[in-house]
Amino acid sequence: MLDVRRLYMLKTVAARGSITAAAQSLALTAGAVSQQLTALRSDVGVDLLRPDGRTVALTEAGRVLLEHADRILAAMEEAESAIAAVKGTVGATATLAALPSTVTRIVAPALTTLGSCHPQLAVTCLITDQAQLRELALGTVDVVLGQRYHHLPDTTPRGIDISPLLDDPLLVVTAADQGDDRPVILQELAGHDLAVPPPTTDCGQAILQGCHRAGFTPTPRYITADIAAQLTLARAGLATALVPRTAIDPTTPGIRTTPLADHPIQRLLFAATRHTENANPTNTAVVAALRAAAQEGQTACLPPAQE
Repeated sequence: MLDVRRLYMLKTVAARGSITAAAQSLALTAGAVSQQLTALRSDVGVDLLRPDGRTVALTEAGRVLLEHADRILAAMEEAESAIAAVKGTVGATATLAALPSTVTRIVAPALTTLGSCHPQLAVTCLITDQAQLRELALGTVDVVLGQRYHHLPDTTPRGIDISPLLDDPLLVVTAADQGDDRPVILQELAGHDLAVPPPTTDCGQAILQGCHRAGFTPTPRYITADIAAQLTLARAGLATALVPRTAIDPTTPGIRTTPLADHPIQRLLFAATRHTENANPTNTAVVAALRAAAQEGQTACLPPAQE
């Protein structure tokens, strides 16, 4: 009989691209993972992996087995969710992956609410902007607070349920003593010294495409994905930044925030979970807390201009 843990290791290696990377994500040694995969190969009697440069790839037999492994692992999670739904109680642990830009306005308030309403629930929070939905599909996290920019393609993997939380527009951020409070025409930023994320990020790509729609190609002076750094440069009068509204702490002094009058650039913030026919009460509680915090944060006042 096939060992479910070995099937999960095969799935992880296929997703990570190497035994070493898979071992790191599983908190195991590479030797331990190799040993289990060797045992799995012995179980099925055919090679499942082959070298592929510095990585490994699935053989044809490996691809076939992984298709079945996905269904087996999904069925196991379905069974666990069904039992949890029958029990109807929030569990003891959950893992949340969230964007750094959502911590202040959404994640922290949501975790505070969960601590009050479900004190038995310990939430481990992974703050990262890298491959959250892949981690969700692999089962290393239970809930993702993610983003998708409206004019970029939807790349949600199969088997993932998306629960929209709010639309989050990018605001133009300058020093408090620069400009006025009128909405900004995006084309006006063509002559500004901009602080923007790298074009390899979702936000950087969204800004680049938004500027193209407005008729110009931006020439950033500062390139950083660190929103705190962007706000610091804007507050010092060194740059104009485009920052998601929920990423701006309402208490931040010395900055002016204004909306775009045309060509809006905005992201959808969403909560994502793996699809199951029976809703898991623990995941449902986490998503509900995120939604409540997002709605409350949406109505919060933005930081006033500080003269």
